[in-house]
Amino acid sequence: MKRAPSSRQELRAGADGTSEITSSSTRFPPLAFVVAAAVLWSTGGLFIKWTSLSAVELSFGRSLLAAITVAIFTRREGFGLNFVTAVASVLYAALLVLFVLATKETTAANAIFLQYTAPVYLLIFEPLFYKEKFRRRDLIVVLVCVAGMSLFFVGKLRPQDVTGNLLALASGLCFACYFLLLRHTKSRAVNRASSVIYGNLLVVLVAAPVGLQAIPRMTSLDALSVVYLGIVQIGLAYTLFTVAMSRGVRSLDAGIVGYIEPVLNPVWVFLVLGERPTQWALLGGAIIVAAVVCHTLLEARRGRQLVALS
Repeated sequence: MKRAPSSRQELRAGADGTSEITSSSTRFPPLAFVVAAAVLWSTGGLFIKWTSLSAVELSFGRSLLAAITVAIFTRREGFGLNFVTAVASVLYAALLVLFVLATKETTAANAIFLQYTAPVYLLIFEPLFYKEKFRRRDLIVVLVCVAGMSLFFVGKLRPQDVTGNLLALASGLCFACYFLLLRHTKSRAVNRASSVIYGNLLVVLVAAPVGLQAIPRMTSLDALSVVYLGIVQIGLAYTLFTVAMSRGVRSLDAGIVGYIEPVLNPVWVFLVLGERPTQWALLGGAIIVAAVVCHTLLEARRGRQLVALS
């Protein structure tokens, strides 16, 4: 019978970078890191709307600080790059810019909801890419989440938001493909956070001509928003997320748990700006949270059963 490694063995094996976080104790299930990342991601819409910077100007400063932050957190794992990681970097850069553009063009709620069509794409592509058995429970959870999210926007989807909505849908597709590539075996051969670092650097290179010109006229609120979005909302959050993926979280599971992000988005807006969610939004949030919690508990129980049998 295969013996499970002890906590001390895990600590030795994970002495560098994010691995030190991932293997310190089995008390923290992998999905807990996804939950933490989703909570931090959920604050993004508020700060993007809050700042007076344009989408490109904001993307420059945010991505520059994010790249530095993630590089510091994961420096001991190196900054290797292969073909799969390079493609993931491009997808990551695209989803970042597309989401900021979408949030500026349409409502923050529309942008985050349409980006979170990602699990629907994953439901289709993940079994094909990784030859996994399709599970009926996955379909049910995704459909419940999508139904819950639709309640956020009863009577609020406006025809004039078509451009922003299409940008958000494209961001969701990039998000799903990025999830898939993080699970690829070649992604595990290098620092899994490399795609986040290089993706943000790509955004910096593209946005630099506009972003550098915006620095002299930035207000204190603009600077605060850029610093928070870069260091915390992206840098810390994606470090936690890549930790979760390195511990074997399925792409679809990460996408489902990530629905916490759009649920909390209106909560931060209410707490900071006083904008009260509608009763439909509250109902939709309750449905999504219930679905995510049930899914997480079932996955945790399944994981314990597999460990007991190993």
